[in-house]
Amino acid sequence: MSDEDESSGWHLTESDPGVFSELLKTLGVPLLVDDLYSLDPEALQTLKPIHAFIFLFKWVSSTSDERGGASGTYDDAFPGFFAHQVVNNACATLAVLNALLNIPSLTMGPQLQDLQAFTNGMDAQMRGLAITSSDFLREAHNSLSPPSAISLDGLGGQKTKEDAYHFVVYLPVAGCLYELDGLKKQPVNHGPVGEGGEGWLAKGREVIEARIATYPPGSLEFSLLAIHDDPLPSLQAQLESLQSSGNDLASASIVSRISQENEKRQQWAFENSLRRHNHVGLVHALTLALAKSGRLEAAAQQARVKMTERVEKAAAKAKAEGKEGHEMDED
Repeated sequence: MSDEDESSGWHLTESDPGVFSELLKTLGVPLLVDDLYSLDPEALQTLKPIHAFIFLFKWVSSTSDERGGASGTYDDAFPGFFAHQVVNNACATLAVLNALLNIPSLTMGPQLQDLQAFTNGMDAQMRGLAITSSDFLREAHNSLSPPSAISLDGLGGQKTKEDAYHFVVYLPVAGCLYELDGLKKQPVNHGPVGEGGEGWLAKGREVIEARIATYPPGSLEFSLLAIHDDPLPSLQAQLESLQSSGNDLASASIVSRISQENEKRQQWAFENSLRRHNHVGLVHALTLALAKSGRLEAAAQQARVKMTERVEKAAAKAKAEGKEGHEMDED
């Protein structure tokens, strides 16, 4: 969950597949994370096998939290790994670990193996403390979410309370769908998953869609990602088999998919390099150049106009959505 400051030493994290995939790489885990824009079977098919869903949402307190949620119950006999969130801003990495350390026979790097062994037998609170005390994990978490280099403190502006967003995971453990939320006292059991068909994904879709339905229509206050196997080894094996059998048409299709995967990773690498870079020097140089050329005031005024237009557009959109929701309630 986010907070207004970063005094915990853990920085805010973007809900971005490139960021999460880089974190998994640092942890020595051969899995990827991708955005999900739909939970339809067709959308999930290309990512199978999927091991967990990472769900980001705007956090609000709820009376249903007392029993675990609208469709689940707290499970004090949860047989897997579960850690509490004990500091602000660590929920992204905590959610990832709550997922990874419940995936059977998962390959992981030596430092993550040591953490798993060290926390074996601890309760959720002690596991949370062990995770957030790990320099290795904090550095991996912060490497793609550097602290803000510009502070507005002392400028006389009125501080406003920002919405808090929070990461949780859904995954199958011991034949049931579990929700692992570091802010809840225990894992939430949403019931048994099917063995045939889509398996646990059908139950996951049901629970997540029911949760999304509690938001006003058209809301963009959540995002969903999937932790899944890296498809490249399988695609490359398929390509070699098709090429050896002389199936040129099918080979061309696999080559296209491999190319798309590589392009995606190149884009992630480029975006992550930008996240690691400190742009303050560039901003200072550009501002100085504008000032020396006498164009700074005009550029600042243009920026003010654009910002005002964006704020007014966002306010109008929010007002329209609120009115539409009210009319639907009246209907």
